[in-house]
Amino acid sequence: MPPEILNEREFELINIIGAELGSNQRDISRHMNLSLGMINILVRRLIAKGYIRIEQLNKKKVQYLLTRKGFTEKMRKSVKYTMKTISSIGLIKNRVREILHDLHAKEVRNFYYYGNSDIFTLVDMVFRESMAEHCSLQILKEIPETAVNGTLLICKEGVEEGHFDHHQHVDLLQEIAKDNYYAIGGEKSAMAENI
Repeated sequence: MPPEILNEREFELINIIGAELGSNQRDISRHMNLSLGMINILVRRLIAKGYIRIEQLNKKKVQYLLTRKGFTEKMRKSVKYTMKTISSIGLIKNRVREILHDLHAKEVRNFYYYGNSDIFTLVDMVFRESMAEHCSLQILKEIPETAVNGTLLICKEGVEEGHFDHHQHVDLLQEIAKDNYYAIGGEKSAMAENI
């Protein structure tokens, strides 16, 4: 018998119950931004499927608990999501490496990072792994008025293009997002457009 597939709302409800974020259907309703009626349907469906059970605490109060099957499904999907995220981060890091190595091949040795994105962690990793000996990387809190001696790596959304016209620059977010496919082991692999 093939395993039952939980829809997104059912899985979200399992996560809320597993994390003990909702003590009653009203709390769960607010957490999931769904009506009480929809929560009631989801709870009944998950009870019928064997993912959750109800424990009566007193006449008016119940507690929702994950069954072993519910906990196993929560862990299985969490691991799958984590592995997918790790894979995506690896693909983005490889793209950052390509961009920086292309600039290095064009004789760029000084890099200036401007932005508040988590992409900086990947930029920093690439620098430490393969470029630290022959290149410099500085973090900028604002875009300088005068041109920098090197390439400005823009990693912040909403910065107007004219803001850095007098700088040699690369919009990393734009460069990473414009490729929908990344090479892995010689094969093309589809990646979500929204990074």
